[in-house]
Amino acid sequence: MIEISVDIVDDKLAEETATLVRTLVADKVASRIAAQDATLWGPEAESEAAIRLGWTTLHETSRPLLAQIDALRAELHSEGVDRVVLAGMGGSSLAPEVITATAGVPLVVLDTTDPAQVADALAGDLSRTVLVVSSKSGGTVETDSHRRIFEKAFGAQGIDAASRIVVVTDPGSPFEKLAADAGYRKVFLADPNVGGRYSALTAFGLVPSGLAGADIATLLDEAAAAAAVLAKDEDTNAGLVLGAALGVRHSEGAEKVVFANTDTSVKGFPDWVEQLIAESTGKQGTGLLPVATEGVDAPGFADAGDDATATAIGTPEGAARVSTSGSLGGLFLLWEYATAIAGRLLGINPFDQPDVEAAKKAARALLDQPPGSGQDETPSLVDGPVEVYGAEGGSLTEVLRSFVASVPEFGYISVQAYLDRLDDASAALLRSELARRTGFQTTFGWGPRFLHSTGQYHKGGHQNGVFLQITGAVQDDLEVPDRPYTLGVLQRAQALGDGQVLKQRGRPVLRLHLTDRAAGLAHLVKAVQEVERP
Repeated sequence: MIEISVDIVDDKLAEETATLVRTLVADKVASRIAAQDATLWGPEAESEAAIRLGWTTLHETSRPLLAQIDALRAELHSEGVDRVVLAGMGGSSLAPEVITATAGVPLVVLDTTDPAQVADALAGDLSRTVLVVSSKSGGTVETDSHRRIFEKAFGAQGIDAASRIVVVTDPGSPFEKLAADAGYRKVFLADPNVGGRYSALTAFGLVPSGLAGADIATLLDEAAAAAAVLAKDEDTNAGLVLGAALGVRHSEGAEKVVFANTDTSVKGFPDWVEQLIAESTGKQGTGLLPVATEGVDAPGFADAGDDATATAIGTPEGAARVSTSGSLGGLFLLWEYATAIAGRLLGINPFDQPDVEAAKKAARALLDQPPGSGQDETPSLVDGPVEVYGAEGGSLTEVLRSFVASVPEFGYISVQAYLDRLDDASAALLRSELARRTGFQTTFGWGPRFLHSTGQYHKGGHQNGVFLQITGAVQDDLEVPDRPYTLGVLQRAQALGDGQVLKQRGRPVLRLHLTDRAAGLAHLVKAVQEVERP
């Protein structure tokens, strides 16, 4: 079993961290978390914490799921069904994506409202497909839309849709009743005392991963080994060390944690930990902003300034001040402990997400309006295949220069691409290009996926971000059965709704709409390459 470890490369940080760890040990923070002591985060957080600490024992309580998942997988395979599509948002998709990528088994993840990306999933062999729909309540608009679309598609091919839909939800939820009424193949109930971002080892993480073929029993074994260490009130406790290091750095002005994955055996971990940290700590005007980079030589990591802590997942390389290593199951638990500890040090409740609902409400309000009413319809500038909304300028380059000039000292740029994560993958290049050209920490998120992740930090964390939204023309839209909107309309409402909320909070928002996606992205990258920090 691979042991979990934390390595602090910076001698000064190591000394300051050790001092703080001694205080945490004296306060028995580690053992109290393991014992699910809800008083650790203060009286205002106690009621929420009391129903959100089930993640500390999942390595034990999730064991009964293993036989159920194995049995269902064997049944499906005997029927020739071996393609797994997961409809889930936030913690319901991020953990399974990391687990299956690390295991090297295929899983089609739908955490998008882009019609082309959903159509791509529909184009797979439905005769071999099972759809896992993961939602704590069933009311998540994206996953509800995916369920409706796939149910219709199964029926259109003469496939009994109910036999091909597996549900993961909380006990007693409206979704549990809906699934029972519809006669869906199987309903797995998750631990209701675990929030979405801490749910990697619940049914939300294990069911789709296990059906896809990942070794989830070993994952729980790895977490169990880590849990035995993380519960100890000792100076060497990796969870205490990591949580304390994050707290020390934040107190010194390092409000960003910049990640590079140096462990080739663990795939995509920064994308999972991004949600955990941002949604847990980004509130009350404080928090830690995670920045996932392309590697140790990437801009933002290699040149991390005083406002950021370069952190490696794996062996410490390059500019890394801190590194964490271990098995995937161990890393899940390590970072959950450390994030909860950092929340205590920052004086916030790491288990609520008070600002996530704001963008959802704004999107719903836009969906309820007649087409075009109250929506940003007229571009202020058209530069080739790019329409500009929310800014003035003679060219796209000028607009971008003004946008970058609006970033405050120690601020950050957030790039939000409401596009197809597969066909428009080149959009992700914008993160490194902007970070390199401007010197500002830059994050990148696929919309609406990031709304269930870093979206909380954008509204509740340090208010020094500027936001670049990228939307794209929809060629072939998809109807959502029994709903008065298409996926394309929903996607647009989500972008505009989030933009409205950010503007209401005084943050700069620039929306660029690509009338031709491929040409527009190329045009945009070229314009970004002409931008420099003022």
